[in-house]
Amino acid sequence: MIYSYIKPRRKSIFTEDIQLLITFFTITLLMLFLTYAFLLYKDYSFTVQKKENLAKQEAILSHVDKIEQKIAKIQEQKNLSEEVFTKNIVLKDSISNLFDLVPVRITLSRAELLENGLILYGITPNKDIYNFMLQAPLRSIFNRTYSSFYPAQNGWLHFVSTNYIDKEEYIGEK
Repeated sequence: MIYSYIKPRRKSIFTEDIQLLITFFTITLLMLFLTYAFLLYKDYSFTVQKKENLAKQEAILSHVDKIEQKIAKIQEQKNLSEEVFTKNIVLKDSISNLFDLVPVRITLSRAELLENGLILYGITPNKDIYNFMLQAPLRSIFNRTYSSFYPAQNGWLHFVSTNYIDKEEYIGEK
């Protein structure tokens, strides 16, 4: 007894619904694996980039240290030049003041500046003019003053005046 008018056909386990379901699952799994692979690649890329950035940072920090050392050296040189400039101004003023001390009747031929003293060479009409007009101001400035005279051909006197500031008092003033 046949209840069907058509010939039976073979039924497959993979029906259209199941095939559609398998296709979606395959696409979903493929997307998950691709996403996982992408994330692994990005993680590796970020790790490499992090190492490169750390190396760059170390290079920049060492460069900054070198620049800071150069800045410190330049600052030292600037301070030294300012100190020398200040000493030069003081020396210039001292020399100017020294020449202002010398009266018109006394002529200096040479002046030597020492670290703690001064040596003057010159010519004067007589000892009294030298003693009153030049030696008195020198004695007020220097602690020890020595003068020696010898005659010149024109009747005037050549003189050598050595003047010293004692180191102990000079250090105490600073």
